[in-house]
Amino acid sequence: MKNNKKLSTEQAQDLLKILQTRFEKNIKRHKDLDWKKIQPKLEASPEKLWSLHEMEQTEGEPDVTSYDKKTDEYIFTDCSTESPKRRSLCYDKQAWDSRKANKPESNVIDRATEMGIELLTEEQYRKLQEIEKFDLKTSSWVKTPQHIRDLGGAIFCDRRYDMVFMYHNGADSYYAARGFRGMLKV
Repeated sequence: MKNNKKLSTEQAQDLLKILQTRFEKNIKRHKDLDWKKIQPKLEASPEKLWSLHEMEQTEGEPDVTSYDKKTDEYIFTDCSTESPKRRSLCYDKQAWDSRKANKPESNVIDRATEMGIELLTEEQYRKLQEIEKFDLKTSSWVKTPQHIRDLGGAIFCDRRYDMVFMYHNGADSYYAARGFRGMLKV
C-alpha cells in the first residue's frame, strides 16, 4: 500500500469483493439496502475505500449498518464479533503523553484519525448492539464527552449478561482486550 491513502486497482477489487460477500452474507444488518447502489459510491471514493481497507486489515470486518437519507450516505461500521485488532491503546494523545512508563504503541483518537474513520459514540455503539451481539469477551473505547475527558476519564462499552454496559477508566489506561470500533460514511 502506498502512503497516498489510495489502494492499487487489485487491492480495491479484492476489497470490494470482500465487502460485497460480507454484505450479502449479513443481510439482516441492512435489509432494505442494495449493494448495486453502494459499490459505485465506493468506487468513486478511493480515500474511503482506503479507510475501509484499514478497517479490514485490523480485522474490523466493516459492513453497512445503516443509510442516512438526508445526506445520501451509507454507514460502514466495524462488525467483528470482538473488538478489532487495534487494541492496547490509551484513549488520546494527552493520555498517552501523561504516561511516564509502559506507554502503549499509540492512542485511539490518533489511530482512528490516521485510518480516516470516526470513533463510535455510546449511542452509536448501543445502536450497533441492536443489530447483533458484539464484544462478549472484549470491550471498545467510545467517544468520550469532553466534560468527562476534562476530568481525566474516558468511557468504553461492552456486552455482558445480554446487556450493553458503559464504563469509565482513566484515559491513560489500556488493556489487551480493549480496542475501538469505528465507522465510515460513504
